Amino acid sequence: MAEHPFTGEDLERLRQWDTPTICNALELVAPQRRGHGFTIRPMVCANPSLPPVCGLARTGTIRAAAPSGRPKEQDKAIRLGWYDYVAKSSLPTVVVLQDLDDTPGVGAWWGEVHSAVHKALGAQGVVTNGSIRDLDMLAPGFQLIAGVVNPSHAYVHMVGYGQEVSVHGMHVTHEDVIHADRHGAVVIPHDVVRLIPAAIELGARREKVILDICRDPEFSVAKLKDAIAKADEIH
Repeated sequence: MAEHPFTGEDLERLRQWDTPTICNALELVAPQRRGHGFTIRPMVCANPSLPPVCGLARTGTIRAAAPSGRPKEQDKAIRLGWYDYVAKSSLPTVVVLQDLDDTPGVGAWWGEVHSAVHKALGAQGVVTNGSIRDLDMLAPGFQLIAGVVNPSHAYVHMVGYGQEVSVHGMHVTHEDVIHADRHGAVVIPHDVVRLIPAAIELGARREKVILDICRDPEFSVAKLKDAIAKADEIH
């Protein structure tokens, strides 16, 4: 398996922060990524109380509006190959599944069964522009961040896997590091994964100066301007 400049412990550490905080840190350590690399439309979170997910992307594509047109045996073979693909990782994974239909979400790939299957395969959760269902029967601890909620499978089937996908404006390739929670998802470049915690600490120190003055009973615009100047000087 591929070597990475980080460990599973590094990815687990990033789960203590929400995805907006990760995005803030990326503005410091990867400023060239400030305008892209994250979802840009509202998403449905199956369980907002769960912690964020962070792992290596396992990418795939589905359709559901019409039958695949393939023999049943071929559909099954592709699905079983997908399971092998998701399971083949020494680090935690996050599934990123793009629904290719003109109207994504006609049929749900994700529900009671597939949340249980993918949790067993080692995935922490999924980010998809497609639909989810069985909200009261999902595998415990498995997070689903999706485009819509829908009751039916329709003709949902796997189209392919391992390729580049796009989910609500976020382009993802195999093995990208994905961080996601109820706010959406972001791709973390491999070379900055270990820089994120220090960047978060720096950002928190800068924000504290401003937040403290905003909560001060003797707040004034002059004090706010002074606090902003002081925050800019923190490195």
